[in-house]
Amino acid sequence: MPSDRLQEPSFLILSALAGGPMHGYAVLQEVGELSRGSVRLRVGTLYGALDRLAGEGLVAVDREEVVDSRLRRYYRLTGLGAERLEAEALRSRRQAEAALRRLRRRGSAAEGAA
Repeated sequence: MPSDRLQEPSFLILSALAGGPMHGYAVLQEVGELSRGSVRLRVGTLYGALDRLAGEGLVAVDREEVVDSRLRRYYRLTGLGAERLEAEALRSRRQAEAALRRLRRRGSAAEGAA
């Protein structure tokens, strides 16, 4: 498993797919919801990321279907992708908890100095 950190769009794409297989447009919508609107992926960016994540073995094509004469491809999170997502989520949580502890100590020290 690569030790480099997942970029936010990749983290959100993997998080979206953790809920089950989705087609590209559904992934775009889910990423928007997960980020509370702060990340809006462009279609080209999404498919480039999905290709890269598939190349790393983190996502795979689940199935394809034709809808309104267009091919709709569904992607799913792989076992390796779930492991990588969990590792990144735990790393982020540890860092956030460390920051919050420091802020609480800072607040306590500031109150004591006042």
